[in-house]
Amino acid sequence: MPTRATDARRAAVLGSPIAHSLSPVLHRAAYDALGLTDWSYDRFEVDEAALPGFFAKLGPEWAGLSLTMPLKRAVIPLLDEISETAASVDAVNTVVFTEDGRRTGDNTDIPGMVAALREHGIEQVDSAAILGAGATASSALAALARICTGEVVAYVRSEARAAEMRQWGERLDVDVRTAPWADAEQALRAPLVIATTPAGTTDALAAAVPERPATLFDVLYDPWPTELAARWSMFGGAVLSGLDLLVHQAVLQVEQMTGRSPAPLEAMRHAGGKALAAR
Repeated sequence: MPTRATDARRAAVLGSPIAHSLSPVLHRAAYDALGLTDWSYDRFEVDEAALPGFFAKLGPEWAGLSLTMPLKRAVIPLLDEISETAASVDAVNTVVFTEDGRRTGDNTDIPGMVAALREHGIEQVDSAAILGAGATASSALAALARICTGEVVAYVRSEARAAEMRQWGERLDVDVRTAPWADAEQALRAPLVIATTPAGTTDALAAAVPERPATLFDVLYDPWPTELAARWSMFGGAVLSGLDLLVHQAVLQVEQMTGRSPAPLEAMRHAGGKALAAR
């Protein structure tokens, strides 16, 4: 894949809804820092039905795509191959177009989550808790498969979701136990808590934060902080936000799409934080 600054290349993020995405801010900051002046990165509102048609129109100038919901699984049949990481959770968030025209898929959410935790000194934990059971929760389980040596307890709202999380645990070789959402306050005493739920879902848990909390990874970033994260910080616990995840997974995307490594983490983080503050 051409990577010289004089080669005009395109990339973009696809999803629906997509207007809120910070990916253009992060990737453009990376291009600026890397001197890739002829590279562009856009956003396109694309749903599952429109995805095959979008792919059909892509020309040789395209280097890669970032994918958000609801496209992470829908894209898989359109690709020539996907990585083991993406296959482990049936989800692709990164597509790279190779020089020979192949479409390769990867998932940078999982290693991005691991990298964000390591940046905060979390190399390994002996147990963890996950709040929620959606697509992000399966990625969290895959990340925990790399750093958690013991049990992961997933707090969920239905038995159907509980069964899904147990199945993901078996598939990812993670010791998963499920518990009802009504008991979610117990999660807050775990060495690592990963909150994967929509905005507002964990607000009621803020009052139950223990006096000496450990580490909270809340995947939300707008609005920030969440009530749970604010309370956690007030009690002296370590807090990671969705921006940490977003930046670290975008770093890996930039490296794959451009062939340049390392990607400018700090420039991307600064640009993302500035854009959020402006909101």
